[in-house]
Amino acid sequence: MNSSEKNIPVHHLTSEQFQLMTLDTGHPENFNDVHRHNFFEIIWFSHVKENSRLELDFEHHILKNNQICIIAPGQVFNMKLRGEKGYVMAISREIFKEACDIETILTGGSCPFSLDPQSAEICNTIIRLMEGEYTGSSRIDLLKTYLRAFCIIITEQINLQDPSINDRQRIQKLVSLIEEHYTVQRDTRFYADEIKVSTHHLNDMVRLSRGTTVKKMIAQRLLLEAKRELRFGALTIKEIAFKLGFSDASYFSRFFKKQTGQNPEGFKERKV
Repeated sequence: MNSSEKNIPVHHLTSEQFQLMTLDTGHPENFNDVHRHNFFEIIWFSHVKENSRLELDFEHHILKNNQICIIAPGQVFNMKLRGEKGYVMAISREIFKEACDIETILTGGSCPFSLDPQSAEICNTIIRLMEGEYTGSSRIDLLKTYLRAFCIIITEQINLQDPSINDRQRIQKLVSLIEEHYTVQRDTRFYADEIKVSTHHLNDMVRLSRGTTVKKMIAQRLLLEAKRELRFGALTIKEIAFKLGFSDASYFSRFFKKQTGQNPEGFKERKV
């Protein structure tokens, strides 16, 4: 941690794993400084002023009514409240991960995004239920259920407004699918069907995010496993070929030479 990070105050959750407050009356932390959290925070700005704005990781955002901002642990946040109305949820990492499974939000939060009128109405209903439970019995399992419902609605809005989040999720799923099936599935169509997109769209996403193609990603994974087996394993080249799904050893040898410029035998015998 560098010296500038040391000087940024970190706000911590106290004994509770979940807190629900209002912006205008009940928010316990001081908004009027630059700070970061060790927890997740969802801020719903239901009504803002003409000059309402916030700063998140050095980017300034002008706020509108019915916008939501999700702040991840470690992000630097700054805002001066001017009578804005809305809700703030402070949520432990563990509970938030149960409620929201979008990797990009778990690692980097979300800049302010808008709720359409129907979604705002649903979220308002959910938060009223949440508020009643929080100030009443405060059953954590029920609060988590409400939070999960709230997150489903708001992440749908994020996906509609930021298709790149959808694409990043699909790339993550592709990597997991290749890891699971690379020895038996080499066809791009299989992965596209599993992810429920066209092969053209999938290759476009991979090209934009990884600078490659699905077939090349599969080939790289096969090559990595082949190198591991050749260098550190006890299998013969023929056995490695069959383990990796090649129909015969000569086909595997041609594949390996095309990828590396050398035969499997030469790679296996070369000293580390």
